[in-house]
Order: sequence, then C-alpha cells, then structure tokens
Amino acid sequence: MIPSRGATVAPGTRREDGFRERGGATTRLEAFVDAAFAFAVTLLIVSFDRIPDSTAALVVALKGVPAFAASFLLIASFWRGHVDWSGRYGLDHREVQRLSLLLVFVALVFVFPLRMMFATLFAFVSDGWFPADLRFATLADVRIFFFAFAIGLGSMGMTMLLLYRSAWQRREALALDAAEIAMTRIELMRWAGVPAIAAVSVLMCASETLVTIGAPGFVFFALNIGQWWLDRRRERVKRAAFSAVADG
Repeated sequence: MIPSRGATVAPGTRREDGFRERGGATTRLEAFVDAAFAFAVTLLIVSFDRIPDSTAALVVALKGVPAFAASFLLIASFWRGHVDWSGRYGLDHREVQRLSLLLVFVALVFVFPLRMMFATLFAFVSDGWFPADLRFATLADVRIFFFAFAIGLGSMGMTMLLLYRSAWQRREALALDAAEIAMTRIELMRWAGVPAIAAVSVLMCASETLVTIGAPGFVFFALNIGQWWLDRRRERVKRAAFSAVADG
C-alpha cells in the first residue's frame, strides 16, 4: 500500500510521488517555513482594505475572492513544493537553511504584488466587474508592476531550483535510485522554468507594445504547458518505480 502525501510516512517507505521518504520528524526549519507561509496567507487577507460595513461593501469584498483564491493557490504551490522536497531528501544543512529562509523572505515580500497581479487580471478579463483597486498613472507604472511580479516569482522559483540542485549534488550520499534520479532531473527542469519565464517577462517589459497588451504577465501561463508535459514524464517514471518495487 502506498501512503498518501498527507500521511506520516516512515523513512524508507515509497511515497505516493515515487520517492522514498527521507524526512523524519518535522524539524524546526520545516515548522518555521510552515508558519511563515501561513503568515503569508494571512497577509493576503490583511491586504483587503477593511472589513465590509454594508451589503454593498460585502459584495465588493466577495468579488475579490477569485484574486485571493488564485494568490492562495500560487503561494500554496511553493509551500507544497518545499514540503515535498523535505520529505524526498531530508536535508537540513546550512545551505538548505539559508535557501529555505530566503524562500520565506521572498514569499512574504511577494504577497502584495501577487495579489495585485491577480486582481488586475480578473478585472481585465471581466471588463472591470471584478475590482482591481489599482490605478496606473503612466506606462512606466505598468512596467514596474510587471517587473516586480516577475522578480518575485522568479526569485521563488530560483530558490526552489537551488534546493533541488543541492539534493542533486548529494544524490550519491542520499542513495537515490534510478527512478529518483530521473524524477529529480524532472523537478530541476520544472523549477528552472519559473526563473526562465520570469527572465522572458523582464525582457518583455522593455517593449512598450508588449507592456500595453499585458504580455509580461500573460507569458507566465506558458508554465502550465511545461508543468503538464513534465507531469506526464514524472508519472511514467513513477509507475516504473512502483512496478520495480512490486516485482521485487
């Protein structure tokens, strides 16, 4: 029986994602990262202007839920990424501590441009029905907005990439099997895609035409295509790993 991701998994047990569990009891670092991401979600809520004091204000606040939900899911994806990384490799040396703290720092700073980005996106696609609460005076303001979002998201992706690079460099010490090595390569590609697309977005900010049509923001949707392709590759490797365990 393969334990689920959310279950407590004994070290050495094959996880649902195909890796063997190497993380033991929750470390102080993991507990801190969990608490910091929870605080980041709290900041998303606090970023709403005020508590609704009328039915009309409540309706406006509820219109902000889609932007909050999208922001929450993106923040949660990085938290989930760190949780999976910890369970897969169980590393807790100084480099890992620094990178984990950097991930938390960027996440806390990134909360505000993140919510602003999704609020603006939903306002754009709904022709203003969803509130954006954001006004751009000049094209330079729009450029700075996209630049801040790209730097924030790219930095978080780069931090996760460096965590996986640290695990890759220690693959022999961790005794990764062939399937785990293949899936680690896939994860390296997955997280490398985030800063790569962020770099493309930053370059797009130099073009007035691309900024005007929102291309520096829409380019991030390309990540979904890459993630879908990598997920298919990982599933094939994972099935092979489980088949090998069953045959053994």
